[in-house]
Amino acid sequence: MIDKISLQNLLPRVFRGMEDFDKIRCSEIWLKDSVSLERGCRICISAESGSGKSSLLSFIYGNRVDYDGTLRFNDRNIKEYTINDWCAIRTKSIALLPQELRLFPELTVMENIQIKNRLTNHKTETEILEYLDRLGIAEKRNVLAGKLSIGQQQRVALVRSICQPFDFIFLDEPVSHLDERNNRIVADIICEDASKNEAGIVATSVGHHLMLPNAKFIAL
Repeated sequence: MIDKISLQNLLPRVFRGMEDFDKIRCSEIWLKDSVSLERGCRICISAESGSGKSSLLSFIYGNRVDYDGTLRFNDRNIKEYTINDWCAIRTKSIALLPQELRLFPELTVMENIQIKNRLTNHKTETEILEYLDRLGIAEKRNVLAGKLSIGQQQRVALVRSICQPFDFIFLDEPVSHLDERNNRIVADIICEDASKNEAGIVATSVGHHLMLPNAKFIAL
């Protein structure tokens, strides 16, 4: 179980030499002595395009290691983790909804979701269909993902992202193509699922933020 994620003097290597630029100097995350994300948190990270928000989530998820500084889960440096460690973390402790969604366009909505759910056995088909119905895309269950709008794809990827247990869920611009109504539905679903295990929620945006109640806003 991951109770705390700690960031110490973190900086993407591509930003090295830019320490005096406003986007680094004014950041509440980059090059800070200690930034902690606690289990149960509700955080919205706001940033301009190109500030490194997707990079930050990739660092935390272990997809990239091109950063200076230290990232710890509880008290352990994540660069010490093995491939097997990361497999366990990504199926039991940390969920991710990437900005690019990573759906398979040649597969249907349900096939995309079940690819993950069959690995975790975390949700029943009835639960998945209920999520799709709340999100207004239940009738799309057998439609190829590549034939959906971007907003519909975002909702499919959201459902897939919660088909696992997690201590933290990270969402990269999860509602950039959704209207206010669907934004609220997405926020409700995420909060409900996170509350079952007192999990933390961290969502990024470039202005159109996920409408999390009582969220703390952090400028990247």
